[in-house]
Amino acid sequence: MTQPPSFSVISGAQVHEAITGREEQVTAMIEAAYRLHGEGGTVNPDSYFLRFPDRPSSRIIALPASAKGEVDVHGIKWISSFPENVAGGLPRASAVLILNDTETGYPFACLESSIISAARTAASAALAATRLAAGRGRRVGFVGVGLIARYVHTYLAGNGFAFDELHVHDLIPEHAEGFRGYLERTEKGPVTVHDTAEELIRSSDLIVFATVAGEPHVHDPAWFSHNPLVLHVSLRDLSPEIILSSFNVVDDVEHCMKANTSPHLAEQKAGHRDFVAGTLYDVLTGAIEPPADRPTVFSPFGLGVLDLAVARYVHDRVAASGGLHTVPGFFHELKRYG
Repeated sequence: MTQPPSFSVISGAQVHEAITGREEQVTAMIEAAYRLHGEGGTVNPDSYFLRFPDRPSSRIIALPASAKGEVDVHGIKWISSFPENVAGGLPRASAVLILNDTETGYPFACLESSIISAARTAASAALAATRLAAGRGRRVGFVGVGLIARYVHTYLAGNGFAFDELHVHDLIPEHAEGFRGYLERTEKGPVTVHDTAEELIRSSDLIVFATVAGEPHVHDPAWFSHNPLVLHVSLRDLSPEIILSSFNVVDDVEHCMKANTSPHLAEQKAGHRDFVAGTLYDVLTGAIEPPADRPTVFSPFGLGVLDLAVARYVHDRVAASGGLHTVPGFFHELKRYG
């Protein structure tokens, strides 16, 4: 009889230990996952959004996926976003990820996944920046300064970006000051906190949006007349007018044109998708490259296969170290007739 796999639980501390200081290695994993996705080696259905009528700002998202190749795993990430947590001192997002065996379908691991999610998001942004910056990136600006912004900064630095100036804007002054303190501990260049997004945008040639905005709050294309590279990680900050006047790269067109993202709103306004130049896979393969005379906007919806790639690496690294915490007897009813 085929034996089910053992089932293990991998903590956030173990995830952190497995990936910290390995920004280039994780970014290379993410590039490989994008290439696998572009070559048809993945299954990545639509994400499912669980929303709550009494808490419209909150949601829990299910991201199922399957990856062939070296990843060779099925799985699903279950990630919540409760922005009200921040006021109480908790991070906005929490997540778990389940890995399933590709032969039997049995789940074999549950991983704390907020760190995996932050790392894959940051690695995706850093990968795009390395391929799209084209000389931009000496003056970086962060709009929204939570965990994701910190991880994006870490991954940009870990992939060789060095900044002459750093700019910060957040709606909550205490958060902006806290992020400035973090940057001043890790960077040599001056850090400026801006009262408005416009000031930051006009002062930066590489702009990271990592907010919890549910709808566009930046509307004027003229703010981007200096043609910066925009890592539009939070997806809903930019007006359709800004999207339509930019060179747009996404991670997956079908995924990005949903859930009222800025590109989705631009599609609704324009009635077409011609404003999307292509995907990050197209950039990696040389099919497209950004022009110098327009802003470049990278809008990554976030693919479940990226989470699987990082989670598989973490699982295998923890297993190799002998650190897996297995749950004896997790699968119990294994005889068909008792």
